[in-house]
Amino acid sequence: MERESKYIRAKERVEREKKFYNGVISYVLTISFLAAINYYTNGFAYAWFLWAAFGWGIGIVISAVKTFGGSPFFGRDWEERKIKQFMQEDEQGGKWQ
Repeated sequence: MERESKYIRAKERVEREKKFYNGVISYVLTISFLAAINYYTNGFAYAWFLWAAFGWGIGIVISAVKTFGGSPFFGRDWEERKIKQFMQEDEQGGKWQ
């Protein structure tokens, strides 16, 4: 039972990472295409494609944090770590008695 649970969690993580990397590839291709259009229309006199790159880039960063657990405080494993910590403190006669 535990092995199946680990497999399912691992498979879900692979799917999240695959989705993230597909998003990065889409970002690079689309922004490159917009930069080319920008260059051919006005020679970067006004680099409007950077607005799209910046806006979408924020989304990519947020997606990376969610995918790879960039938050040290409330990440995916935070709740489990706190539960284990409180259980250990309880076993050692800590503040939860």
